[in-house]
Amino acid sequence: MAGWMARPGLTLTLAASAALLGVIGCSGMSGESNAQTAARGKAQRAAPAPVQPPLQPVVPPEMPAPQTPAEFAARDASYPFYMPMQGLRRPANRFFVKCDASQAAGREVYQGNDAASLYGRAEGGLEYIYEARDRMGRPCVYPFAPTLPNIINNTNGTQYIFRSSIPGERVTFRTGNEWAALPMRALEMQQNRIHFEMRDIELDFPGAIQPMGAVHLETYGGAPPGLFTAVVRRSKIFGGKNAIFAPGGETMLYIEDSEIAGNVGTNVDQEHSTYINGTLVSHFRNVRWQGQKGGGNVASGHQLKDKAYLRVYENVTVSNMPGIGSPSAMPLIDASSFGFTWANGLKIERVQPQQEPREGLVDLRSEILYGNPQHYPWPVIARPEWQMQPAALETLDQVYLSVFFNTDVRSFRNEPFVFALRPWGRGFEPGTATIVGEGLTTRGEQRAVSLAFGTRGTFAKVFSSDGWTYVNPRLSDEALWVADRDLFIRHALGLIGR
Repeated sequence: MAGWMARPGLTLTLAASAALLGVIGCSGMSGESNAQTAARGKAQRAAPAPVQPPLQPVVPPEMPAPQTPAEFAARDASYPFYMPMQGLRRPANRFFVKCDASQAAGREVYQGNDAASLYGRAEGGLEYIYEARDRMGRPCVYPFAPTLPNIINNTNGTQYIFRSSIPGERVTFRTGNEWAALPMRALEMQQNRIHFEMRDIELDFPGAIQPMGAVHLETYGGAPPGLFTAVVRRSKIFGGKNAIFAPGGETMLYIEDSEIAGNVGTNVDQEHSTYINGTLVSHFRNVRWQGQKGGGNVASGHQLKDKAYLRVYENVTVSNMPGIGSPSAMPLIDASSFGFTWANGLKIERVQPQQEPREGLVDLRSEILYGNPQHYPWPVIARPEWQMQPAALETLDQVYLSVFFNTDVRSFRNEPFVFALRPWGRGFEPGTATIVGEGLTTRGEQRAVSLAFGTRGTFAKVFSSDGWTYVNPRLSDEALWVADRDLFIRHALGLIGR
C-alpha cells in the first residue's frame, strides 16, 4: 500500500489533522459574556460528562485457525446456521483430475472416470477434485479454464463441488482465453434445492472479456421453498466482466478467506469486481476486494455492487486499488437501502482516481428494486400509511436497517462522509423496477434507518445529510438485538419466512 500514499492529495496523517482542526475551529458565536463562558467552562472541567463507549457487536467465538488438511476439511463441513444443508445428496458424478498429464495435454486428464463419458450432459450433481501438486511437489497450475458438462433433468438436491485434492492447498487455473469462466448454469430453478461450492481454487483469467463473470452463478429466479446456495472458501478470483456475478433469485452466497482480485471487462462504467443482483443473502467473512478495472478519466464501476436482501460483512476489506487502468472514482460499495446490512470490521481504502471522486464510500441507494418484491416485508416507496415516529430508535424492528460496527477508512483525502442512506421515491416507472420521485419524499415517509458505531479514519462526517442515521447512539435494552449478528440475521430472514 506504500505506493499510493505519495500521490497528490492529503496524506492520511494530514487528512486526519485537518479533520481534527476543523472540529476545533468551529466554536461558533453565543450571547454569553466572557465571565459567563469562563464560569461554564470551569464547571464543565470540574465534572466532565462520562464518555459512552460505542456499542460493540456480539459474534460467535472465533474458531482456531486450521493448520492441517484434516482441520481444513473439518472446517469445510460447517456452514452458516441459516443455510439449510439437509436434503442434499452426494454428487452422482465424481472426477479426479491429474496435474502433470493435464498440463501436458492442455485440458483435463482424468484418473478413472472420464467426463467425456457423460456426452456433455450431467445429471445428479458433479464433484471435481483437482490434484493439488505436480510431480515436483509444487502447487498445480492448470493452463486452461475448467470444462463442465451441461446440467440436465432433475436438479433437486444436487451439488456441484470444485475443490483441491488437499484441503487448504490452492490450485490455479490460468488462461488468457476470452471465454474463460467457471459457470454454474441451472436455469430452471423452480422450487429445487441446489448447492454450489468452490474450495482452494484460484481463477486467473486476464483475457476473459466475454462471460459475465469468472465465477458465473447463472441460476435465475426460483420460488420458495426452492433455494440455491453458493459457498466459496480460500479462493482467489480474477477475470470476467465481473469477477463474480450472481443474478437475482432464491440465492444465498457465502464467501470466506478469499480475495476478489478484479475484473477485465471492456465497459468499465457498467461492470464491477462483483455484481450481486437481487439475491436473498450475501455473507462475506475475511474477504478482500480490489482490482476493479478503471477507464482513465471515467468514473468506472464499483468494487462490490451488492443488492442482496440481507448483507453480512465480517472483516471485509474493499479497496479501489486498480488491477487494470486507473482507480475507480465511484463509491466502493454500492448497496441497497432496501433490506438489511450488518457489518463488523469493514475496512475501506480509497486511492486517488483521475476523475473527481463521487462522494460517499458506502452508498445505500434507493432508485431501483433489484429483488423479488416478495423478499421485502414492507413497501420500498413512500406510502401514506407509514410515518416514522419521532423516536426512530424505538422502531428498529419495523424498518429496513443497516448497522456498521468498527469501520476503518483510509483515503488519500479527507472524505466528506463515509455512508449515504439515499432518500426514497414515490412510485415506479410503469412496467419497470425503476423508482421515481427520489428526493421528493419527506424524511418521515422513509422507512429505513442506518446506525454506525466506532467509525474511524480520514473523513469529516460518518453519514451524509440524508435519511434517518445515527452515530454511536445509546440504544434501549429492547433494541440491543441489532448488535447481535445471529439475532440480526434471524430477524431479517424471519420477516420473509426464511
